[in-house]
Amino acid sequence: MENNEKRILVVDDEVKIVEVVQSYLSYNQFFVISANNGNDALNLFNKESPDLIILDLMLPDISGEDICRLIRRKSKVPIIMLTAKTEEEDILLGLDIGADDYITKPFSPRQLVAKVKALLRRVEEDKASSVQIISVNKGELTINGISYEVRKKGDIVNLTPNEYNILNTLVKYPNKVFTREELISIALGENFIGYDRAVDSHIKNLRQKIESDPKEPEYVLTIRGVGYKFGGLLE
Repeated sequence: MENNEKRILVVDDEVKIVEVVQSYLSYNQFFVISANNGNDALNLFNKESPDLIILDLMLPDISGEDICRLIRRKSKVPIIMLTAKTEEEDILLGLDIGADDYITKPFSPRQLVAKVKALLRRVEEDKASSVQIISVNKGELTINGISYEVRKKGDIVNLTPNEYNILNTLVKYPNKVFTREELISIALGENFIGYDRAVDSHIKNLRQKIESDPKEPEYVLTIRGVGYKFGGLLE
C-alpha cells in the first residue's frame, strides 16, 4: 500500500502543531485528517478508520490517555503519542495503556515522519512475512500471520502492533532467551527510541491479554537477569 493510501489521524489542541505535522506528512504523500480535541478525535477514528494515530496526551476535554484506552478496547491501530512530559514514568504510563511509540515536545517533524514510516513498515512487513497459523498448547492460543490475528480459547485478543511483534518474535524462536535490547532491535525496530523498560510495559500488557494468570505466566516467561522467552508448547 502506497503512502497516499495511508490515513493518518493527527490529534493536538495546538493548531500550529497540527498544521506543521500535516504539512510534513502530506509532503510525504500521506492522507491526513486532524482533530483539536478528544471528542472529535474519537468521532474521526470511528468514521475514518485511520491506519495510524498521532495523539497528544494533553487535550482540553478528554485526556490522550483516556482516548488511547478507549481505542485499544476495539483496535490495534498503531498510536504514536505526543507528550510534553519528559519524565520516564510518564512515558512508560503512555506505553502501558497501549501506545506503540512516543515523541516528546518540542520535536523534529522529520523525526516524527520517520517514526510514522517505520511503524507502518513494521506492520506491513509482519503481515507479509507471517503466512501461517501457529497453534500453541493444543490450540489454546493461535497466531494467524495472514490476518494478523491472535486468539485465546477461540476469542480474539486485541493486541497492539508492538505487542503482536514481541509475541511473534518470541514464538519464532521458542528456545531463545531475548534481552530487552534484542527485543527492541528485532521486534520493535531499529528506529524505536525509548527506554529499555518500555519493553517491560509491552510485556506486562501482553501478559494481561494472553495469560490466564498474568502473575504466573505460561507463554511469556521472565528469565531473571537476562530477559524473556516463550514458554508455550508449539504444535
